[in-house]
Amino acid sequence: MSEQTTPDNPNRAESEAEAADRLLHGASFGAAAAAYAEHRPGYAEAAVRWALEPARDGRPVRVADVGAGTGKLTATLIGLGAEVTAVEPDPQMLAELRRAMPAASSVPGSAEEMPLPDASVDAVLAGQAVHWFDLDRAMPEIARVLTPGGVFAGLWNVDDDRVAWVAELAELSKRRSSVTLMRWRDGIGRSLLERLTAAGSGLFGPVQEGEFGHGQARTADSLLATIGTHSHLLVMDEAERAGLLAQIHDFLHARPETGDGEFTLPMVTMALRAVRF
Repeated sequence: MSEQTTPDNPNRAESEAEAADRLLHGASFGAAAAAYAEHRPGYAEAAVRWALEPARDGRPVRVADVGAGTGKLTATLIGLGAEVTAVEPDPQMLAELRRAMPAASSVPGSAEEMPLPDASVDAVLAGQAVHWFDLDRAMPEIARVLTPGGVFAGLWNVDDDRVAWVAELAELSKRRSSVTLMRWRDGIGRSLLERLTAAGSGLFGPVQEGEFGHGQARTADSLLATIGTHSHLLVMDEAERAGLLAQIHDFLHARPETGDGEFTLPMVTMALRAVRF
C-alpha cells in the first residue's frame, strides 16, 4: 500500500503544527529501513521513462534521486542506464541504500539542501517523497542543480481503489489522509500539481501529469509487512499499532483475493514533471 499526505487546500499556508507533523512522519522511516527496503514496491518503468523523457538526448542522463530512501527508484534508474546520485537525509535509510547498492553514488542531503554543484544534473526525480518537501525551499534548490532544459519529476505509487478489496483495506487501515487512485483523481493530484506550479513559478514550465499501471506481487503477510512501514503506523502508540495490524491481518487472511497464497496488489504509478527554463 502506498502513502502520502498533503493539505486539502494548496493555497493555504502550512501551519506550524502541520509542518511539525510533516517532519515527524517524514523522519519516521529510519527505524524501519530494512523492512522498507524489503517490502516497499518499486515504480512502473514506463513512468520513470516518461519522467526522464524531456532530458534524454542520446547520452546517459545524469539524475539526482532526491529523498532516495533505500534506493527503490535509484535501482530502476540505474537499470535504465542513468548516471545516478542518490540524495537521502536519513542516515539509516542511506546506510541501507549503500548496503544494497555499494557501487551507486550516494550522498547525505535533502531536496532543500543538496550537496551538488550548480547545473550538474539533467534530471531530479523523487519517488514517494515530494509531499515531505518544503517546496518553497526545495524548488529553487532543484532548479539550481538542474541544467537549463532539465526536468524535475515526482512519482507516487497509489493503491488502485477501483478494486473493492483495496478500497476496504484503505479504510480499515485508517489511512484517510493517505492517497489512493480515486483520492488522487478527486483532488490530491490537482493539489500537488498546483503546489508544484506555485513553488516553481518563474523557474519551471507547466507541470504535466502521467498515469501508469503497476502492481506488486504480495502475500497476506508480506502486504501486512509493507503496511507496517507506513509513517502513520510508525508514529502510532505501540498498542494501537499492534491492534490495527491485527485487524488488517485478519482482513487479509479472510478475503478470497488475498488469503490464499500470492496475489498482485493493484497499483498505479502517478507522475508529475516540469521542465526547467
